[in-house]
Amino acid sequence: MKNVKRPWGNFKQFAFNEKCTVKVLTVNPHQELSLQKHKRRKEVWFFLTKGYVRIGDNKFKVRKGDQVIIKKGQVHRAIARKNQVMFLEISFGKFSEKDEIRLEDEYGRVKK
Repeated sequence: MKNVKRPWGNFKQFAFNEKCTVKVLTVNPHQELSLQKHKRRKEVWFFLTKGYVRIGDNKFKVRKGDQVIIKKGQVHRAIARKNQVMFLEISFGKFSEKDEIRLEDEYGRVKK
C-alpha cells in the first residue's frame, strides 16, 4: 500500500494498473473464515473494523486501518469474536475461487 499525500489530505493506493480482485468481507460475530491457503494469489487485507487474524501459527489482534499481507501459500484466517469484522480484500494474481485450499472449516467444507 502506498500512502499519497495531497494538499487536501491523502489517499491510500492499494493497486495501480494491476490485475486484481477487490472484495469487502464481513465476518459475523463468533465466526471465522476457513483456515486456508492459496497457490496462485497474494492477498492484502485492509481492516475497516478491529478483529483477529491468524497467519501460520501466529494469532494477533488488528485495529481499524491495519493492513495484513498474505503471501501465496501462507496459511491464514480472519476471526470475529464479539463483534462483526469487516475488511477490504485485494487479491493479486491469475486465479479462480477454486484456488482456495481449506485446511480447517467450521462449516464442513474441507475436501478430503
